[in-house]
Amino acid sequence: MPRRDLVRIVLVGDDGVGKSSIITSLIKESFVSNVQHVVPEVTIPPEITPENVTTSIVDTSSNPKSRTHLLSQLSRAHVICLVYSISDPSSFDRVAEYWLPLFRREGINVPVILVGNKIDLRGGEVTNEGLEAEIAPIMREFKEVETVVECSALLPLNVSEVFYFAQKAVLHPTAPLYDSREHTLKPKCLEALKRIFKISDVDKDGLLNAHELNQFQQKCFSTPLQSRELEGILQLVRGYDPSAVLPLPPYSTPSTPLQRDPSHGQLHQPPSLSPPGEGITEMGFLYLHTSFIQRGRMETTWTVLRKFGYGEGLDLREDFLAPRFDVPYDCSVELSPLGNQFLTDIFEAYDKDQDGALSQSELDDLFSTSPGNPWLAQGFPDTTITDDMGRVTLQGWLAQWSMTTLLNHRITLNYLAYLGYSSSPATDLPTPTALHVTRPRKQDRRQRKVTRSVFLCYVLGATGSGKTSLLRRFVNKPVTGGEDGLGEYEPTTKVLSVVNSVEMEGAEKYLVLQEFGSKYESETLRNSKKLDMADVIIYVHDSSDTNSFSYISNLRQQYSLDHIPAIFVATKSDLDLAQQRHEVQPDSYCRRLGLQAPMAVSAKSGPLNNLWVAVTRVALNPTTSIARGPSSALSPAQRIRMIGLITLGATSITAVIGVWMRYQGYTLRGIWAWMGRTTGMFGARAA
Repeated sequence: MPRRDLVRIVLVGDDGVGKSSIITSLIKESFVSNVQHVVPEVTIPPEITPENVTTSIVDTSSNPKSRTHLLSQLSRAHVICLVYSISDPSSFDRVAEYWLPLFRREGINVPVILVGNKIDLRGGEVTNEGLEAEIAPIMREFKEVETVVECSALLPLNVSEVFYFAQKAVLHPTAPLYDSREHTLKPKCLEALKRIFKISDVDKDGLLNAHELNQFQQKCFSTPLQSRELEGILQLVRGYDPSAVLPLPPYSTPSTPLQRDPSHGQLHQPPSLSPPGEGITEMGFLYLHTSFIQRGRMETTWTVLRKFGYGEGLDLREDFLAPRFDVPYDCSVELSPLGNQFLTDIFEAYDKDQDGALSQSELDDLFSTSPGNPWLAQGFPDTTITDDMGRVTLQGWLAQWSMTTLLNHRITLNYLAYLGYSSSPATDLPTPTALHVTRPRKQDRRQRKVTRSVFLCYVLGATGSGKTSLLRRFVNKPVTGGEDGLGEYEPTTKVLSVVNSVEMEGAEKYLVLQEFGSKYESETLRNSKKLDMADVIIYVHDSSDTNSFSYISNLRQQYSLDHIPAIFVATKSDLDLAQQRHEVQPDSYCRRLGLQAPMAVSAKSGPLNNLWVAVTRVALNPTTSIARGPSSALSPAQRIRMIGLITLGATSITAVIGVWMRYQGYTLRGIWAWMGRTTGMFGARAA
């Protein structure tokens, strides 16, 4: 891609067509009769050029001896001015017969401006239609030709226009936008402009009303839209197709921008416009840009595209989709009030039937400005709160985004950009303002005050202990499979994540529950970074299965988990309680850890609100639920074994020392005396 801060223009063509004279006339602003055959490279500072960009102009020769220099300069060109002489038809013929094919053979893929010099020597007048008929066959065959400019270095006439169009061809190229042969917008340009229309249509009524057009104008061109200008736009579009301007629906209301954080300046309500209650359709919006391009105003369309995050290839720029957002160690990321408000507004805008839930078609419409729903592979919408028909509610929508932001904030940043947070004229804020970095977890625990609102809870337990049933109950989904539900039990083989809100003292907190399955559990528990992300561990055992609790005990001995706040849960309390095949029963085990006894629950009994409140309390008060340590939970038999091992170890060490000292020549009495001197034993006798 050409550099935006520099435009390198290379003039080529047959000898004698006036390349050097055109450059000299531009610099001197008058004709110079005697110029050297090839003038040195000229650099024009940005403040002199209309596009405010540094411009280098390079002259070349068509002499075969200079071919190496010519090809070298062509390879570095951002745009080529191919000059022919209007007074020499053969030089025009060589444009299509020699020069343009040469560029293709050499792999030169840059815009080309055809420059007809010596217009002062033309006999008679030539109309625009005649010139178009002459040039059209070349432009149809060679798509790299952007336009044609006729000039005279002698008069001078249109000389500055030559370089103006050359600059535009680099900074605002036509080729990516418009198919000159078909006279239509190219597919990628069409797709980008449709997305821009949809984002700019803040109330999602399919029309850009006066206020939306004004917001659009201010965002892209930093100037308000006057009533007279708006009338002109409506009239132009209506002249193209009356159906491209339609009356506003009754529910269409002017959109109010989000209130900005003071650190980012203030968004002002647009000035009041008083046009008729009409708006332009998507077709009308596309026609406007087609008209701009056809009139040579490519810079207008390019300005719009760039303001909405598009790069030179008409793809959304990487810096737009993934702006820099640093997250310090031990911190997490949550939605800020601005991000929460934006996601609420966009939910309500696409909830066309205003029933408080998004149907599949409404979700598809909402995500149409993005690559698609980012949660399909995760089992959405079963991962969050839905209504009885399985449609995500506003509560579930915000919860799902809270979970996404906690687990992978880069996905949230990407989709905020796709959905229009940083490009919607009604928002127009940097994407990072939608997120908030929390303070470190260790600082929260040290100060005994948790400031976060979203907590990650790992759900650990033996296969069949009811972990999945807990997750499904948390998001009000029916339990299926195994003893708690219908059908055959199927073990979890992938990471499951669900989220819901819990109200605590009038404030809404989010819990994200994760179950890993046997395949990913050990991988997660060995990863210190993943463990540091956990706010709570929920240890689950099946109270009706005699072997269930020992799995938890073994897990805690195998991995370092005691630094993470924990809560124990005994599931299937509706079944007969079984004696656990473990040296310490669950209640005693928890007491020795200084933790609350396992909460007895049954997934069949309902939502389990008490459990979720208890988990949230643990997250909010982490220091009260941290185990004293693995040794404190040892059974008497385990303690006896440990004492025996310590005693055996001490005896072995003493024996080794004794053998060594005997080898060194110490007698038994000498060894005894040495021990007394070393340890301070038998001090009174020595005195």
